[in-house]
Amino acid sequence: MKRIILDCDTGVDDALALLLAMRSPELSVAAITTVSGNTTAALAARNTLLTLALLGEGPFPPVARGETAPLERGLVTAAHVHGGDGLGGITKLRDADGSRRYPEPAPGLDPRDGPDLILDTVGRFPDAITLIATGPLTNVARTIIRSPARMRRVKELIVMGGAFRVYGNTTPVAEFNIFADPHAAQLVLDFGLPLTLVPLDVTESVCLMRPEVEALAEGAPLARFVRDVTREYTDYHARRDGFPGCYLHDPITVALAIDPTLLESAAAFVQVETTGDVTLGQTVADLRPGKRARPNARVCTAIDAERFLALFRERVMGTE
Repeated sequence: MKRIILDCDTGVDDALALLLAMRSPELSVAAITTVSGNTTAALAARNTLLTLALLGEGPFPPVARGETAPLERGLVTAAHVHGGDGLGGITKLRDADGSRRYPEPAPGLDPRDGPDLILDTVGRFPDAITLIATGPLTNVARTIIRSPARMRRVKELIVMGGAFRVYGNTTPVAEFNIFADPHAAQLVLDFGLPLTLVPLDVTESVCLMRPEVEALAEGAPLARFVRDVTREYTDYHARRDGFPGCYLHDPITVALAIDPTLLESAAAFVQVETTGDVTLGQTVADLRPGKRARPNARVCTAIDAERFLALFRERVMGTE
């Protein structure tokens, strides 16, 4: 069993990634930390507790609110994609009796901040933690700044971020998580942990389509949540990209920890543009055959989409 920390900016796809992680016997979730990105760190913490509550009674891993702003630049969020509550507006949904379909979760945040919870968890399980970051890398960078020696005991880091051979989803060249805090991303790359990037190159090759979600929503309770939480998210992609579905960026990142054979990757020397007016947040790597500089990361380049979707359906939507 792989012991993980999930560091997330809990919007729509983070919530789905969290459910996948919690419902996968290959993983043991030791801690969850939130960071500002898709929404604020505070709302991300609330959304994390709400998502965990869908799983019934605990015990659940400790959840801590982390960094509220990037290292050096101003805060940017993705409310236009994930909704004002970060979960596609589900906190406003009401059932026929007028009650909230997804009630406010009970208080339950850990008193530590996100970086301290990460450091304490790594200290409890040295050389045994896979840190999965599905939001901007601000928390991860802060833990490195606070205790580089402790962070050297992280076994591996898996990051949803970057765009290499495809367009960005925030600017023509930048993916959102890296764009939101490019300085943190460069600091983490420079630190030298075993690092795998799960970029748009693979996450935008897999779509969860609305007709399938609607068909399954009358089955398992979590399938109804998937329908509700992805409705506005799918509307966004229908308007912007012209298809009735949504991408599963963060669940794919968690799936790599569950089954590394789902994705292919290549070693690369990756850098982040931190100063460009037009290229801020761009991830740059020379992936040409025979042109490899000293690698500091692995970059995922392909995914078995059907096998991943089968895993997601079974674990999160309750289908075989």
